[in-house]
Amino acid sequence: MNKVKFSLFALAAIFAVSCVQDPVMDESANDAVISASKKIINTSENAAKGELILFVSEEAAEAWSNAESVTRSGIDALDAVAIELGAKSVKPVFNMQINGDLKREMDMHRWFTVELDEELDIETVAQKYATLKEVNRVQYSTILKRPKVQAAPAPESFATRADVKMPFNDPMLEMQWHYNNEGLKAIFPSSKKAEDINVFAAWEHTAGSNEVIVAVMDEGVKYNHPDLEANMWVNQAEKNGQPGVDDDGNGVVDDAHGFNCIDDNGDISWDVQAWNGNDYDGDSGHGTHVAGTVAAVNNNGIGVCGVAGGSGKGDGVRIMSIQIFDGPKNSSLGGNAKGMEYAADNGASILQNSWGYPSTTTQMSDGIYESAYGVELAGLKYFVKKSNCKALEGGIAIFAAGNYGLARADYPGAYRDFICVTAYAPDGLPTSYTNYKFGCNVAAPGGDIFVENRKWKYEGSVLSTLPAETYDSISKGLYGTDYGYMQGTSMACPHVSGIAALVLSYAVENGYYLTNAQFNDLMVSSVRNIDIDLVGYKQSWDGYGNPFNMSLENYKYNMGTGKIDALMAIMNVRGAQCFPVTVGEEAELKITTFIGTGDISVTPMKEFIISPETKSRLGITGETYFNGSIYLTCSNAGIGVVTVKYIAGGKAVGGGDTIGGRLMEKDIVIVARKANDNGGWL
Repeated sequence: MNKVKFSLFALAAIFAVSCVQDPVMDESANDAVISASKKIINTSENAAKGELILFVSEEAAEAWSNAESVTRSGIDALDAVAIELGAKSVKPVFNMQINGDLKREMDMHRWFTVELDEELDIETVAQKYATLKEVNRVQYSTILKRPKVQAAPAPESFATRADVKMPFNDPMLEMQWHYNNEGLKAIFPSSKKAEDINVFAAWEHTAGSNEVIVAVMDEGVKYNHPDLEANMWVNQAEKNGQPGVDDDGNGVVDDAHGFNCIDDNGDISWDVQAWNGNDYDGDSGHGTHVAGTVAAVNNNGIGVCGVAGGSGKGDGVRIMSIQIFDGPKNSSLGGNAKGMEYAADNGASILQNSWGYPSTTTQMSDGIYESAYGVELAGLKYFVKKSNCKALEGGIAIFAAGNYGLARADYPGAYRDFICVTAYAPDGLPTSYTNYKFGCNVAAPGGDIFVENRKWKYEGSVLSTLPAETYDSISKGLYGTDYGYMQGTSMACPHVSGIAALVLSYAVENGYYLTNAQFNDLMVSSVRNIDIDLVGYKQSWDGYGNPFNMSLENYKYNMGTGKIDALMAIMNVRGAQCFPVTVGEEAELKITTFIGTGDISVTPMKEFIISPETKSRLGITGETYFNGSIYLTCSNAGIGVVTVKYIAGGKAVGGGDTIGGRLMEKDIVIVARKANDNGGWL
């Protein structure tokens, strides 16, 4: 049996931080050494050689911005240290030539990178700069570290089941249980019907808009993948320009599909092989897999679907690749910050982040993150502030919670300004690996592998796109297929990013406008209850294939607000009202109670519409109309839509010789709950 650990399916970045608060610059301090030490806001562990990030005074920022060289700023103290250390260059971290006024307002012009000889002791260099009054913060440019990540390749097509009608013609869609869960035991032993994101119903309203751009911050995305290429963001000036030239003048060379944070250019890759001794240390296809969940092209007759991949008419959302892992090379804090800035400056509204800094050894908090990760947080806050979509005030950043089974989320996801995603399995219950509780906001499908007849089974994981030419460290060859399974909160996160993209698409198409606060509230309140089922135990498997029982009580009220639902998110944009019913009990939906308030003048009609998909999903029976009310019974928990019709202003519909009212339609969301379910909907 292959000994595949859960961590193989998790993407995370690891480095230590110093447990310091935001430094207070006390210029009157008697002990200059202690005062200087307070300015150093993180540790030198995993720091990039020959590079230091400084947050400086307004005077120093102005001087360095106009200096002819690093040793000729015009400020004696800065120049003296630069000469002593043999500094090679000093450059702004952020590109002030684009949206400079907003960046200046956010103090982004005060972050600089100093380049030095790699042989110098970086701690000594940090201490030297920290003694200068013009330097407010000193930050080591820490390099990210990632654990091993592995996919399970999948055949490129499946035989379509005649008993299941698919909304699109992509042959592998029926295996994407995370979109539409039929409760098949072959996919997962305890799989439950309707434990998914309910995207089939949402697609009836929108499948995406090419005006919405999602930046995938991850390994490089295979931009020529047959199931992604049509939905990739394209910088036409660079794609049609001269190689090695910044054709569009945005400060990045050859950025046709995104930005490489490691090499500071537009060279996106996804199949670099590397080894650290006998351990594989190259690309895994993680970024391509994440991108496929967000926006693999829908209805193109091949492969899989993406949550916001469109309807096959060129209407999918666009994927921008922000590459932070490149074979054995990883991005740094400064590189991350520039990648976030690039995404904001080039049109992205959603930042998809299936990575984080695990708090397995260091207890984190918002205050520590603000201090020790200052330059990265500056880039993130700029992304959230910058508006690139006519339907949204700013941008939204979405992060994976982490895969260490801890009762706290990883940062940056745990930070208060971002949405953090936990993971559940095809049974609708928490996965054994998911982080939970503190800092977690919402749950989505992350998948679970299981053991059957002493063999690993992957169908309960998330199925998405892969680069066929990327190395498979298990088989010791190439994946050889463009599709495969992965699991983790890394896989849950892009479901939420995809739903966010659907929400924005619907808002764009229908003229809605949302503030950032409204958007974030909508995302974490469009959920189904998870807590009612969190009693007792569920069977899971450890990394060696041994079964064990995991207690569900630990996760109760700790998986965020609940399981995100794509249809509910769309309905919340529309302002549709909810009608709660109890499973197994007949319910009366009185139409006039959902139309306006007070003494209204409408005439309910006997006509109402319940789609076959909603009937099947909720197990609706006995739907009848009598005296202004619809009566029905739901045998399954879940949500669906009933469209009711009424006449506004009269007893008959106007037209022809009839002087009457206007025929109106209204969507009412049925929320079918199990008995005593009182905690999931907000």
